Amino acid sequence: MNKKIIMLVGDWNYPKMVYQSLESEFNVDKIIVDNGISTSKLIKRRIKKLGFIRVLGQLLFRVVAVSYINATSKKRIQEILIKNNIKEVDFDREKTVEIASINSDEGRQLLKKLNPDIVVIVTTRILSKKTLECVNAKFINIHAGITPLYRGLHGAYWALINNDKDNCGVTVHLVDEGIDTGNILYQENITDSITHKDNFMTYTFLQLAKALPLLKKSIRDIQLKSLKTKVNTKEQISNDLYYHPTLWFYLYNRWVHGIK
Repeated sequence: MNKKIIMLVGDWNYPKMVYQSLESEFNVDKIIVDNGISTSKLIKRRIKKLGFIRVLGQLLFRVVAVSYINATSKKRIQEILIKNNIKEVDFDREKTVEIASINSDEGRQLLKKLNPDIVVIVTTRILSKKTLECVNAKFINIHAGITPLYRGLHGAYWALINNDKDNCGVTVHLVDEGIDTGNILYQENITDSITHKDNFMTYTFLQLAKALPLLKKSIRDIQLKSLKTKVNTKEQISNDLYYHPTLWFYLYNRWVHGIK
């Protein structure tokens, strides 16, 4: 039985690639674009949590290192996308609606009106418990890391930093009000896909290539009422929450340990 699928996304290339992949097999009924938290507010939150020096290092990393990595990785990224038939297709504007926050009354009213069976979440803010409980739907997320060990950002990179290749991968999971703590649906390792040409930015696309078949499988499981999950217990969930590296941390590990 087909289920009503909507997407909750941020407006950049990665969610558009997920949309294109899903549309090849399923009908995505609606795309809700959450405009997200402002950069200034996000920086203030990070400074309060992590301290000024560390956040400054993260900003320098994004301005200096990420700009360089992006510029030198275009060919490798295209190789990954072509090999895995991943395309960036813009959202169908007739299906798309933008909101300031999915956690607002407006956002919850929209979810109730749409009344989906499945909500696919791609690069958005953390959903509140009130939002998750406003409709009887399965909320599914692609997480760029193996949970519950690598919660937060850039899980593949941090697994390599920790010399933990067994947990260098991607997770498709149900969403709860925690940060990447929801029950696991499927996981896949990407270590066998990493080459000498890969780096901080290309890991994301290797993860996406592994995750898209798992996401589709999860949706089919829901349609067939055969969904099985692995529960993350409190004891299993790591207290560590990963963010962007600082510029000096990244450069040190690139030059000394060869982790790009």
